[in-house]
Amino acid sequence: MNVYEIITERILKQMEQGSIPWRKPWKSALGEEPANLVSKQGYKGINRFLLGSLPFERPYYVTYKQASELGGNVKKGEHGCPVIFWKRSQYTKAHSDGTETEETGFILRYYTVFNIEQCEGLTDKLAPLPENPTQPFNAIDSAERIVRGYRSAPSLVHKAGDRACYSPSHDTVTMPEKSQFCSEVEYYSTLFHEFTHSTGHETRLNRKTLTELSYFGDQNYSREELVAEMGAAFLCGHANIENEAALKNSAAYLDGWRKRLRTDSRAVILAAGQAQKAANYILGAREE
Repeated sequence: MNVYEIITERILKQMEQGSIPWRKPWKSALGEEPANLVSKQGYKGINRFLLGSLPFERPYYVTYKQASELGGNVKKGEHGCPVIFWKRSQYTKAHSDGTETEETGFILRYYTVFNIEQCEGLTDKLAPLPENPTQPFNAIDSAERIVRGYRSAPSLVHKAGDRACYSPSHDTVTMPEKSQFCSEVEYYSTLFHEFTHSTGHETRLNRKTLTELSYFGDQNYSREELVAEMGAAFLCGHANIENEAALKNSAAYLDGWRKRLRTDSRAVILAAGQAQKAANYILGAREE
């Protein structure tokens, strides 16, 4: 068995535990959870998860009205995220005997919020992001060789924030500062995840799951996330830096996206084939 087969087998065994598609192996540079910019109140329950999973650097949100009252505005074409809440309400309940009583219940409501990055004119309301991380980071030579060896790699930018992503339109990988990560292994695993995404660019492998993405959570998005995470696991294996904790995190993350595909029971195996091509591309083994 080669490294790809070994890692795939280990991940499939770990996936029997299952989990949700959530991956954030770094600490926020702000040390804060999603909150309303005006009230400073943090969002709770499912709202925290929904807002925390959005790809924004700053964790602050406002309503359309709040943005206007603060002297700013929501950028044209931006789409907000619904925030749900339960509202106490009184109503009249009719009974079979013809009588009526006043009852109190709860009605599920929602309102829409926008991240401040989706707004204009609000930057003066914020403290600057920290710029000088002080925690040490010990580079791993075997992983750095893979990074340096990725020919025609996308631009790599480190920013003190709360976001790791690949932008196909700019062909850029954005990462939190190295010192924000829980470990060096998690840093390289996350970087390799984003690098794997970048191999799908039309100038590289032209992978449809990346080039035909339409929205967060759709079928292509789910399949592309499987490819990226498998690719990260393969590259960590090649660098000989994968560990049990990182493997469990990857397996849980993969299983969450696999379940979103519902009937596609072979999704991870199919993704592994695409991920192997991506890893080979990064390692310099071109496949025609």
